[in-house]
Amino acid sequence: MKFCKKYEEYMQTQDQKNKLPGVGFKNLKKILKRCRRDDVTRSQNPLVLNDSNDNDNDNNKCIHPCPVCDGSFFPSLMNEMFTVVGCFNERAQKVLDVHLATGFRKYFVWCKDKFQGNHGALIQEGKDLVGYAIINAIAMRKILKKYDKIHDSKQGQAFRSQVQSMHMEILQSPWLCELIALHINLRETKGKMGNGSEVFEGCSLIFNDGKPSLSCELSDVVKLEIDLTCSICLDTVFDPVCLTCGHIFCFMCACKAGSVTIVDGLKATQPTAKCPLCREAGVYQGSLHLDELNILLGRSCPEYWEERLKTERMERIRQTKEHWESQSRAFLGI
Repeated sequence: MKFCKKYEEYMQTQDQKNKLPGVGFKNLKKILKRCRRDDVTRSQNPLVLNDSNDNDNDNNKCIHPCPVCDGSFFPSLMNEMFTVVGCFNERAQKVLDVHLATGFRKYFVWCKDKFQGNHGALIQEGKDLVGYAIINAIAMRKILKKYDKIHDSKQGQAFRSQVQSMHMEILQSPWLCELIALHINLRETKGKMGNGSEVFEGCSLIFNDGKPSLSCELSDVVKLEIDLTCSICLDTVFDPVCLTCGHIFCFMCACKAGSVTIVDGLKATQPTAKCPLCREAGVYQGSLHLDELNILLGRSCPEYWEERLKTERMERIRQTKEHWESQSRAFLGI
């Protein structure tokens, strides 16, 4: 079965279940076909030929820049990817918020799930979202590969790099990392999961020379390797936080890099503050705490976690004390 048909069948199933948006794979292919037809017309008109020395085979390729493709193909794909990533992040956040609920909300959710039997549906939605991320990532790669084949160029790959730099690549989403960590936690605590657990069989937390990473073989063509070593303290990330650029640090290390205290938090950083790795500015305000990953690492290396917890507790107490002393002096005008 061709991927286009497989993708359409998958999205039709999702429309019935979850009403998730998708990449207009069929529509984008029509744009490329129309580009080919227009290119034949141009090649038959001697007024639009570039050089008489061009090879005959070049007439089968779309000219570059191409007004048909560049005027409709890339803008359409950009809008659709923006919608897909936004929907995925929103749905994943809801799933994880319910699973990580605490206090009275946790009791309320537990009672609601007990009476309505929604817990299994919640877990299934998390699996479906990972599958949704995978097939849309494959769809984007295939349509851009087709674009490069038709144009005999590398503009498709350049567009993919642009999407990654804009943090619109769905496989870069920290919510995907959180969903994978969630299901690894559930797999370890409850054993084998129900139908669909094969999606996560290739996902595991591995240690190479004491350095952890999240290794995920989500499909034959989609593989993730997420480094879990903080590049600031050069140790396993503790209380991990992901900046909007996609790099993961310890929360306290990120606060130091952003020149803020843990009391103020990362939202108090200046817009000019840059990521220690990629040097991109404005990446702290939209940072995300990776709570499920934190739970996974805490279970996997308990001795290190306990030691780091003691050290960080002392540092947090010191910074909190200094913060409130400075606030008190400012209030009293001392």
